Amino acid sequence: MTTQQTTTTLWRPTGPKELALVRELDWRAWPPRLPEQPIFYPVLNEDYAVRIARDWNATRDGTGFVTRFEVHSEFLRRYPVQQVGGRTILELWVPAEELDEFNTHIVGRIQVVHEFHAPS
Repeated sequence: MTTQQTTTTLWRPTGPKELALVRELDWRAWPPRLPEQPIFYPVLNEDYAVRIARDWNATRDGTGFVTRFEVHSEFLRRYPVQQVGGRTILELWVPAEELDEFNTHIVGRIQVVHEFHAPS
């Protein structure tokens, strides 16, 4: 008998460069962090991810994306929820050196659910 593990839906606002790397990883993993990126921070609600992708990534990179993905809930318990602003501004902080292990707990594929472009 197999047991189903429950999953938690996470979102990640991202720009075109990181999204291209996710595509290269067959939509199943996040790429290693750059030296200036000590943490990987998925967010806990879609609205917050939309605001970052639209207001930050699109403005800075020309295009911003919101991705959605599922991660084993039991595994995520090791990462306390970080409230980084208002009550809905919630993130998980995954140390860069733990990202490979984090990726093994992604269930299914990473999906793009929103795309934003900088105003011309």
